[in-house]
Amino acid sequence: MSVIKLTVVGGGSSYTPELIEGILKNQDILNVSEIWLVDVKEGEEKLAIIEKLANRMVKESHTSIKIVATLNRREAIKDASYVITQIRVGQLKMRKYDEYISIKHGVIGQETTGAGGFMKALRTIPVILDICKDIEELAPDAWLLNFTNPAGIITEAVLKHSSVKVIGLCNNPINFYKKFADIYHVPIEEVSINFTGINHLIWITGLFINGESKIDDILTGKSQSYEAKNIPDFGWDVDFLQSLGAIPCGYHKYYYQTDKILKEQLEQYKENKTRADQVQEIEKGLFELFKNPDLTHKPKELDQRGGAFYSEAAINLICSLHLNTGNIHTLNVRNNGTIACLPDNVSIEVNCVVEKHQVTPMLVGDVSPQIRGLLQHVKAYEELTIEAAVKGSWNLAFQALAMHPLLPSTDVAKKVLNEMLEVNEHYLPAFH
Repeated sequence: MSVIKLTVVGGGSSYTPELIEGILKNQDILNVSEIWLVDVKEGEEKLAIIEKLANRMVKESHTSIKIVATLNRREAIKDASYVITQIRVGQLKMRKYDEYISIKHGVIGQETTGAGGFMKALRTIPVILDICKDIEELAPDAWLLNFTNPAGIITEAVLKHSSVKVIGLCNNPINFYKKFADIYHVPIEEVSINFTGINHLIWITGLFINGESKIDDILTGKSQSYEAKNIPDFGWDVDFLQSLGAIPCGYHKYYYQTDKILKEQLEQYKENKTRADQVQEIEKGLFELFKNPDLTHKPKELDQRGGAFYSEAAINLICSLHLNTGNIHTLNVRNNGTIACLPDNVSIEVNCVVEKHQVTPMLVGDVSPQIRGLLQHVKAYEELTIEAAVKGSWNLAFQALAMHPLLPSTDVAKKVLNEMLEVNEHYLPAFH
């Protein structure tokens, strides 16, 4: 049996224990020999805490996986079978700037969409492409599994500007599967969902339980859909769902319920209690738990962090790639004509058939105008954002942000952009 070297870039993340847990549960299938956890100098303290916890978890499981923690990224990537990226350029400090600058100007502040997601993308794209250069040189056969947000934009940047075999993942789809399996009291294998869209902007256009369509249960309000814990839950208007003819994901609320969310964020901003503030407190508490020398498993408190079951999605995917199963996963991949109204070279999030040598998206074809309008609008913003980051172009960055549906005017977009570029000067040398 072949052995696997698995490298986690951003190994000091609070999510890593969940990933370790998933690997240990599937070790009899995967036979992972080494897990390399790599981070940057700013994350060194957290990395050391995660390394000790990971070793305790491995010892408790009675496996022989070697855990290596390092700040040497090239050494960690060399000869890796799989590279998982879960990085946050600028740490949580910059996330707070992303949210606060946005909200200060009357714009929704969120880490994956709008002005906040835009700024996170500008910081992250140059770093992820630099990581890809190491993979191209030191592990050219490796699969890159990207969880770094905004996952769709980051995945598309890799698809367009490197030769690395990349797949983007998100925990949203697996949470939908789990939610509907729970609602209908069936094994998750009996749930089939048709997804259409891009990361954090996916619509469910088909829901089947053991082959029987159940989408009308959700559209008529008979059953509730999955709601992410990190997004305000204002519910959905039944008339809106029926006219849409599809189930939106939670992130659609930033577009469909902008006024309600912005009102809530403005109140949080005044009290210094935005999601960025909450996450900092959650992180602080988690790492205190992680330090406990008696802790040998992923603590339940990690579920508060907002990325529940992401590791399960990752490990399921690695198992499918490793075993050449041909199973279906919902992934971020190159469009290649899958969604007719989008360019071939962009990243989309749809169901895919996973084989050891390739990942093939399942045809979606045409989509309704209700979906097409917002989908094309946000995708154009993503395309411009990627090129702005790669070229260090203020003009492209301005056009990208001005185009985003959550920005009310070009004047606001210009003010937000210039302030964000000033605050992020250290991370964006190409713009300065």
